[in-house]
Amino acid sequence: MSSEATPPIQQGAPQTLVSPGSPVSPSSLSLPKYRARDRSPSPMRGYLIPSPLPTRRTRTCSASARASEGPSFTGVCKCFSRSKGHGFITPADGGNDIFVHISDIEGEYVPVEGDEVSYKICSIPPKHEKVQAVDVAITHLAPGTKHETWSGSVISS
Repeated sequence: MSSEATPPIQQGAPQTLVSPGSPVSPSSLSLPKYRARDRSPSPMRGYLIPSPLPTRRTRTCSASARASEGPSFTGVCKCFSRSKGHGFITPADGGNDIFVHISDIEGEYVPVEGDEVSYKICSIPPKHEKVQAVDVAITHLAPGTKHETWSGSVISS
């Protein structure tokens, strides 16, 4: 038995015994215990659902290529909400209204009801049963309406 006294153990300290004068190795050291912090949960946690509609950023290269090679169509803007980021186009040849996303609008003006537009179509995953308008460009501004640019300037036509 050794007659050396061992140092007293402090409460909460890591329990590693190192004799004085012996070299300290990294494996003999230990980190303090992790103490989990209570965080207040975000009020929107669990409510944010990603959109299933492919925007220009999430659309695959092949889908963009197919859309750009396809035919151009014309129609009239039925409605568009800048705050919601989407709207609908009524095709000139009739048929169902076509969805348009804010990221697919080209040009400097925010479309309003009555604007004539040209567009191409792209199918919407996952089933590819519906289509959305892409490469949307305003060809004629609706007369007598105020148009807003993307930067916020208002222009009367």
